[in-house]
Amino acid sequence: MTNNLKVKQWVSWAADLCKPDEVVWIDGEGLDELRAAALKSGELIMLNQDLLPGCYLHRSAINDVARAEDKTFICTTDEADAGPTNNWMSPADMYDKLTPLFDGSMRGRTMYVIPFCMGPVGSPFSKLGVEITDSIYVVLNMCIMTRVSKDVVKMLDGAEDFVKCLHCTAELDIDKRFISHFPEDNAIWSINSGYGGNALLGKKCFALRIASYQAKKEGWMAEHMLIIGIENPQGQVRYICAAFPSACGKTNLAMLIPPEIYAKKGYKLWCVGDDIAWLRIGPDGRLWAINPENGYFGVVPGTNAQTNPNALKAIGTNTIYTNVAYNEEDGTVWWEGLDDNPPEKAIDWKGNPWNGKTSQEKGAHPNSRFTVPATNCPVISPEFENPGGVPIDAIIFGGRRAKTAPLVYQARDFAHGVFVGSIMASETTAAQTGAVGVTRPDSMAMKPFCGYNMGDYFAHWLEMGKKLGDKAPEIFNVNWFRVDDDGNFIWPGFGDNLRVLEWILARCAGEAEAALAPIGHMPRAGDINIEGLSLSAGQLEELLSVDKGLWQAEVASIKEYYKTFGDRLPKELWDKLADLEARLEA
Repeated sequence: MTNNLKVKQWVSWAADLCKPDEVVWIDGEGLDELRAAALKSGELIMLNQDLLPGCYLHRSAINDVARAEDKTFICTTDEADAGPTNNWMSPADMYDKLTPLFDGSMRGRTMYVIPFCMGPVGSPFSKLGVEITDSIYVVLNMCIMTRVSKDVVKMLDGAEDFVKCLHCTAELDIDKRFISHFPEDNAIWSINSGYGGNALLGKKCFALRIASYQAKKEGWMAEHMLIIGIENPQGQVRYICAAFPSACGKTNLAMLIPPEIYAKKGYKLWCVGDDIAWLRIGPDGRLWAINPENGYFGVVPGTNAQTNPNALKAIGTNTIYTNVAYNEEDGTVWWEGLDDNPPEKAIDWKGNPWNGKTSQEKGAHPNSRFTVPATNCPVISPEFENPGGVPIDAIIFGGRRAKTAPLVYQARDFAHGVFVGSIMASETTAAQTGAVGVTRPDSMAMKPFCGYNMGDYFAHWLEMGKKLGDKAPEIFNVNWFRVDDDGNFIWPGFGDNLRVLEWILARCAGEAEAALAPIGHMPRAGDINIEGLSLSAGQLEELLSVDKGLWQAEVASIKEYYKTFGDRLPKELWDKLADLEARLEA
């Protein structure tokens, strides 16, 4: 237990409200006893410890398998401060709505109190939080995804501030499900969900929604971005941040293995983080980044020895699987895309008997997950725990676009890069509730995660660019998902994405040429190395093509999107849009 009086008073208040039978403080030790309790209750299923040592399976409720965006609220005093991309309710009204739901919600249960640190312990980037929960599953996941230790408890002892995270699975009633953020109070209240994105409150809730609000106030950035280091044959490592909507290949890119022709030359990739980046301007005036998380909460389907061998190796030990199929014959797990040999005697993610050879139903949910310590990753960066972070050379935005966006293009300058990020759109995936495959705006891949008005968020980006000046990273847009007229992906993706990153870093170093197109700087024919690929020059030309008509339609949709922000949208972005429209006309 901490000596911090503010924390103790808040925990006492929460216990009086939720009325648990017992209160247990978590400091990262004694987790075997919690696992044993979860096995006894059925909250976890032990997997074959010879084949998957330290691994367990969890099944969430069938109505609780993804982020509940329609149940997620930003509660600010002024509705305009939440902005048009967020659901809003006043703090007073939301507290009035939630307090009766939390009242007595843990009666007959144990309340777990988890002091945790986002970021390396002792880093100037890092922030502290305390999550209260009634779920052992949440406790065990938080102990993977964040720093939870006696050292963190000591940090909390002297802390003036911390994020108050209150969570209860309650009845898992979807009609009473709320994931509510109070940025002005440094607080998060989540009830009636046990799914990771709604219940692991250190993740999207704190690390993005609350942290983005903190970052604006304090002059830094909290972004939905992976961080990777690319080591060239001379041993120089340069770092890239990249923003993609969920389930669009972030983890695959973060753990990329170089193609054979690059590996033979000595190229290496180092993973600093696969999902979230906190960025600050360093003493040298450059932008530096840390990964505030301590683990990976990745999408399982499609992960295999070809698409992401590093992830497959990482999740072979000390991993919690959620909503995958259970192979009764050998006590392992299976998911769509793992291999071509699904088990015949299995239990699907819903808990029903399942024959992978004959069933028309999926064995694993499309948004099934793995939670694994970052240190399991075979290519974890030596700088992962560096309290000072890593310097960023390039920022990449990307999403799923079948036709409009080319394989890669570069912004004209940082402000134009902010425009490029602001107009980003992507086809929805199973990581979101609702229809799959619908194209929607997802500025900087932050639309579901920005904890305040996105018009102000764009202004903050522009302000950061002015502070960085000529030391600002270069900004690019990529699209691995361009398809041909038959609907087939043209670009091979996965490890071959390094071919595009090579051009990006060469542009950052002033070592590569480009052609100026209406949308930005484009690679010329021959600038992307396609040696060893079964990709014709015509296909590469198609990948890099810019369809004037599609982009003019895009401009029209961007105008409608921009209008939703009213006078909170920076004029500079309207000017950039007008410039794009004029260049397309010319």
